[in-house]
Amino acid sequence: MILVLNSGASDEQIAHVVSHVEALGLSAHVSRGTYRTIVGIIGDEDKTREQPLQAIPGVAEVIPVLPPFKLASRDAHPQASIVDVSGVKIGGGNLAMIAGPCSVEEPDRMERIAAAIKASGANILRGGAYKPRTSPYAFQGMGEEGLRVLRDTGRKFRLPVVTEITDPRNVELVAQYADLIQIGARNMQNFVLLTEVGKTRRPVLLKRGMAASVNDLLMSAEYILSQGNSEVVLCERGIRSFDNATRNLFDVAAVPLVKRLSHLPIIVDPSHATGRPDLIPACALAGLAAGADGVHIEVHDCPQVAKSDGPQALIPSQYHELMAQMRKLAGLFDKRISLVPE
Repeated sequence: MILVLNSGASDEQIAHVVSHVEALGLSAHVSRGTYRTIVGIIGDEDKTREQPLQAIPGVAEVIPVLPPFKLASRDAHPQASIVDVSGVKIGGGNLAMIAGPCSVEEPDRMERIAAAIKASGANILRGGAYKPRTSPYAFQGMGEEGLRVLRDTGRKFRLPVVTEITDPRNVELVAQYADLIQIGARNMQNFVLLTEVGKTRRPVLLKRGMAASVNDLLMSAEYILSQGNSEVVLCERGIRSFDNATRNLFDVAAVPLVKRLSHLPIIVDPSHATGRPDLIPACALAGLAAGADGVHIEVHDCPQVAKSDGPQALIPSQYHELMAQMRKLAGLFDKRISLVPE
């Protein structure tokens, strides 16, 4: 951490700053310039985070050298992490292709959808058993029965499954059924939930909140990592905007930014980002071109009867065509769609 002092800081003020830093058990290195004096702090920065250093007389600015998301940062882990979801690798050139309906539905429909996406090359099946909905009257999911249907469908087609968790009390239950536990946008800063999921050893898919910055997303990941769970995949799914032409604003620049700041893999979700099937293919390809480690897309065999988010789902034939395009694009960037272990 660096303290920039006021241009007119006196010797007494400089000495006071140094003594305050040393009282925290840290070392202070004073560098006097023509116009400004800088005090470099050497040691454990955690000791300074709760200290009002800028309130010390003479201090003009406090500049952290290391990011607050230490475990998620490139400084802590220079190499890109690879997350293993029951044999499907995400990151390090390995792409996750997650597909399925918004909500888990009846078994025969789940099997039709799973068969279609598997034939197209998807490697993880999605479906929500617990659905946080804006309206309390909307379909809230099938609960544990939905978890059983999702797991059984995944086993039948040899696809790992991902499903959302909404309540810390259900962590143990969901972990019994899911290969990848999703924390949705509405719960990205549910710190109790993040902490409880961090105590599991299930991989976690953490979606960016609707009004969250990239820094917010990485700090939420830090909660999970701090509990000992290193298997975290981030997801850019769009943020709130003043423009109502799309459901959300697809922040494709977040992908290369996260890649610079963090070692964690990041995927994109153009279904929630746009809410428009006609825009999903272009945004999916843009996400891959920007460096994403996978794509999360809602697919339904009959969107008009879907229990939730039907209007934003691709039908299987559309998904099949898009997968062919994504496979070609992956090859251009020397990446590969992860194979599902047989």
